[in-house]
Amino acid sequence: MRVQVGGRAQTRSRVRLTSDLSSRHVRYSPIPRRASGPHGRPRLRRRPRGHGAPPPPPPAVARGHHFLSIDDDVFRKPIDSKVAAAARRLPASPPPRPSSDPSHPSRPLNPPPLPQRAAVVRETGPSSVMKVENDYPVPKLAPGGVLVKNKYSGINFIDTYHRSGLYKRELPFIGGQEGGGFVAAVTPEAESQGVKVGDRVAYSSVFQTYAEYTAVPASKVVTVPEEVPLDVAVSCGVQGMTAHYLTHSAHAGLVKPGEWMLIHGTGSGTCQWAAQMAKLRGYKVIGTCSESKQDIARATGVDELIVYKEAPGTSYEDYTSVDLVPKVMEITGGEGVKAVIDGIGLATWETSIESLARRGIFVSFGNASGAVPAFPPLRLINKSGFITRPKLNDYTVTREELLSRANDIYGWIDKGDLKVVVRLRDLMFCPSASIPFLFSSFLAVDDGARCR
Repeated sequence: MRVQVGGRAQTRSRVRLTSDLSSRHVRYSPIPRRASGPHGRPRLRRRPRGHGAPPPPPPAVARGHHFLSIDDDVFRKPIDSKVAAAARRLPASPPPRPSSDPSHPSRPLNPPPLPQRAAVVRETGPSSVMKVENDYPVPKLAPGGVLVKNKYSGINFIDTYHRSGLYKRELPFIGGQEGGGFVAAVTPEAESQGVKVGDRVAYSSVFQTYAEYTAVPASKVVTVPEEVPLDVAVSCGVQGMTAHYLTHSAHAGLVKPGEWMLIHGTGSGTCQWAAQMAKLRGYKVIGTCSESKQDIARATGVDELIVYKEAPGTSYEDYTSVDLVPKVMEITGGEGVKAVIDGIGLATWETSIESLARRGIFVSFGNASGAVPAFPPLRLINKSGFITRPKLNDYTVTREELLSRANDIYGWIDKGDLKVVVRLRDLMFCPSASIPFLFSSFLAVDDGARCR
């Protein structure tokens, strides 16, 4: 049964109440105002649930970025039969409200009154510590913020650092730090920045995204162009933006087009993006990967690929199976590389430094095999090397910088220069399901977003 509840003339929007009395479920979602039929009543037409179904994923050339698909059909709320009966008696078109009405959708709204479902960490540890809770509070908006009704939430390797306690967080917290969907509420400050209720947006570097709703600073919100599917836009968040600053900024200009760059893990996660972007920048790229990921790594367009054997019983590299430094020197004519992009950490940091050319830079951005230990600066004296340990937030400091990187990425995707294959997982939040394991234990998440 569908009941149309008239909306506010100033925003030309309505609220649709979709009720399935047999299952005692209800769902609310904004819909556009429709042309009036006879007697001033709105014409009804069938429409898919939610804000429109996402486009089907591309052919599985490589496995794609894993998401939680946070769909209205997953998060339906129980409704009392009396409420449903009352809804049937609602008038078709209540009178419009003045724009000064505090509940006007273009003005600040209180969070939805019902609690939300979320994957919550109340103590750090293995994947089992993350539990799905059905009554977690919807976040309140701070000045300058917007409330996003999530359609997708990205799953990234860095999420395990927070869950395990490697990166300290105040407990309890919701997992995740990238997502996308539709703006459900805005503050006046956010509205002044051009963010509106109903905007289709993506965001990253914002905590607590394994949930139905996320409070996001307006400065972190990126409006997704119509030509870019929302699931792909969300996959561009943490890993796409990280790859962009790694290949464009973090090396401080110490590598020039036509010079060699070594990128570890080009069959996985962020460095699939980084290899493609490095080629777009004109660098010559040496990639590394495990045996099972050769096809994915070669598809990024690297000039040379060094393949490691896999550690027994895993899909990731045994970094002792290949003597990396002689191979790098052979490829580069004995000079070494001007920059190393290394997200592996403990297992590769020494060979990364030894692979550098004179005045080259070691860009250490991840800890997939463990954190890089402290070492004396004297270790860099052999070739007057440089080292940096960057993070994404310091390379998206201003909204202008954020949008500049996002526009580059969306433009490359639109032109076909950047290949992104997304594999969706529609996960129903069921307390009895082992969702926490799925969140943090993917071993082979490919495309522009692969975790190990």
